Amino acid sequence: MPHQHPTGPAPARLEAHATWLVGRAFARSAGLLSAGFEAYGDGLRGYHYRLLAALEEWGPASQADLGRHTGIDRSDVTAALNDLEARQLVERSPDPAHKRRNVVTITPDGLDRLDQLEQVVQNVQQEFLAPLTAAQRRQFISLVALLGRQES
Repeated sequence: MPHQHPTGPAPARLEAHATWLVGRAFARSAGLLSAGFEAYGDGLRGYHYRLLAALEEWGPASQADLGRHTGIDRSDVTAALNDLEARQLVERSPDPAHKRRNVVTITPDGLDRLDQLEQVVQNVQQEFLAPLTAAQRRQFISLVALLGRQES
């Protein structure tokens, strides 16, 4: 059986399936994001970006709420928040209403870092969507968002 490079053409049967194509697109986008964060060079990754973005948009939140609303597993939220807190990008304080729960707040340095990470993400978006025209990009985003809202 001849060896085929992983980014080469797939069997025609697979190329006709949206799930296969979305999976390949996801793998490419994830690779680009990982490389973009790696090139940024400060050790922060997608989870960090998602948590900072959530805190900036929604305000202070419990770790559990952050996990639920960002789709990040509880243990990964804890590890990422530990990283962010060590860098003074977030602060954790006891929730006065629930003594065993912490409330996480983004710091001014966290807001600055979020803006820097946003530029990394925007650059990746440009690279990922480069083959599409502006109209195709808008249509693609709209269609993928619609598919992402579907319930299992």
